[in-house]
Amino acid sequence: MGRPGMQVRVVPSDADQGNKTSLDSPHSPSQPITGPRISSNGNETKRFEVVVPRGVLPGQPFSLMAGGVRIQVTCPKDAASGAKIQFNLPIGLVNRPHGPKSKLAEIKLSYDKDGWTRTIRAHDMKFQWTRLDERGNIDARTRFNTERSAYVLKLDLFDDEKHMRDGCISLVTPNKGVVASSIKKPDGSELVSYADIASAQNKTYGDKIKWFKGTCNQLGGSWSNYMMMPPIRRDYLLSDSIDLIMSLSRTELRKKWRFQFKGEAGLDVGGLKREWFELVTKAIFDPNLGLWQSSSTNQMSMQINPASGSCCDDHLLCFRFLGRVMGKALFDGELVKGHMVKHLYKHILGWPVMLNDLEDLDETFYKSLIEVSDAGANVDYLYLDFTETVELLWEKKTVELIPGGETVDVTGHNLPEYLEAKLKYKLLGGYEAQLKELLLGFYDVIDAPLLTVFDFQELELLMCGLPKINVANWMENTDYLGQYEGMGTNHKVCEWFWDVVSEYDEEMKARLLQFVTGTSGVPADGFGCLQGNDGNIRLFTIQGVTLDTCVYPRSHTCFNRIDLPLYETRDELAEKLKIAVTMVATGFDLE
Repeated sequence: MGRPGMQVRVVPSDADQGNKTSLDSPHSPSQPITGPRISSNGNETKRFEVVVPRGVLPGQPFSLMAGGVRIQVTCPKDAASGAKIQFNLPIGLVNRPHGPKSKLAEIKLSYDKDGWTRTIRAHDMKFQWTRLDERGNIDARTRFNTERSAYVLKLDLFDDEKHMRDGCISLVTPNKGVVASSIKKPDGSELVSYADIASAQNKTYGDKIKWFKGTCNQLGGSWSNYMMMPPIRRDYLLSDSIDLIMSLSRTELRKKWRFQFKGEAGLDVGGLKREWFELVTKAIFDPNLGLWQSSSTNQMSMQINPASGSCCDDHLLCFRFLGRVMGKALFDGELVKGHMVKHLYKHILGWPVMLNDLEDLDETFYKSLIEVSDAGANVDYLYLDFTETVELLWEKKTVELIPGGETVDVTGHNLPEYLEAKLKYKLLGGYEAQLKELLLGFYDVIDAPLLTVFDFQELELLMCGLPKINVANWMENTDYLGQYEGMGTNHKVCEWFWDVVSEYDEEMKARLLQFVTGTSGVPADGFGCLQGNDGNIRLFTIQGVTLDTCVYPRSHTCFNRIDLPLYETRDELAEKLKIAVTMVATGFDLE
């Protein structure tokens, strides 16, 4: 008898016993399964049977591994633990295409403990987030928990047919953040299936990009179907560009574009378009415009300015425009000149955000919430209510986190709801209108299932490009603390560290930089200009710690610091560092 969440053997139902197939095999069957059935959407399926694991109640979902893909199955209401239930799986999912898997995918499977995992629901083949509790059951807790609770940004469209669509966004529990697992062509036929996406999710980053670009090319059509844009005046770059892009239909947004600047001769064969993307995104991310502001914890990352409406006319139109530009840049393989704070990439992807995401955004705010949480039943003595004091343009105002929040005192009983409300406000409430417009514009170009193959680190690298990292400059501008203070690169562990980093390819160097600083962005003047959460220069720092303190390297993005244990061999350092750097995007706990 298995337990929920573990790998189990799934076999065909009794009617097909002559063709038993194990779905937990390391390799998918090389031949199609005989006796297929045709589902309502025209895909071939095969019926399988599994025993409901111990502890699962009627109507409760449980997960299992099938062909390297996590599947979520719901126990029928007339069944119980120990009963045999049947369900259909598409043959395409079981016989997923073979190809090189990324090391990250292998690590995810090896270290899959209690982190959030994207699963495929067996009844409708849509993607959904699942987390397992300590006993291996799907975590069904409803009250806020500082260590385990998470929320996913959900975008609901009111009218999918309009030129300028409207909708609403909200933070919901991850099980409600459902995403389709197929992509259709303009004529309604299927271009990419759930099996294609599930296979692409496990590819290397380079192969993911090839798959993504190939799919976008099929959706966008050939260069013979290009659009020649009206001339744009350089002196009125943003206003002309906004008028132009916002006049386009969603079909036109996916066509090939060619640009021309007024009064300038030249045929656009890619160079002018690339220049336009660079100039426009650089201008709109400029803090002087008032739409964005530098993050308080990392000056290389930008966050939405909650007071943008007071700084810029038609600020919501500007965010809708930027969303279209960012989506089109991703669609066409162009780059965006602006790095955003980490949780915004998660919002775009529909990834879970948790309380610890606040530490990268606002360390002081995060620590204050931890102190309130630690107060527990004694929180009454802090005399708090369900409000948040915010400062917009040097003016303080009080925002109610719930209706009538000023009259609701925080007690030990409602403390979880208070922490939940504070988290939701900080990660969405202060700029909900701006983010909604950004996402509406972005998804005018990009289909949500396309992005499910990337994690939030990969999305930043894809949108902003791999940085050019000078390892020598990096080394020259590094501080050493703890066990390494005074010795620096003369300490054997630090020597091993830089030796390993120098062998990394550009992607791994960028991932390491993301791991320690929170972004892959490098200051224009080099690592000597890295800034900390106080806006002052705070160099990349390596702090030596003992192995009994932590087994894997740990990062402190507010301080651009990595805690590097005193490893005994270079191979051990290389292994543990690689796991820590690649696992940061999964949210799994390594300790």
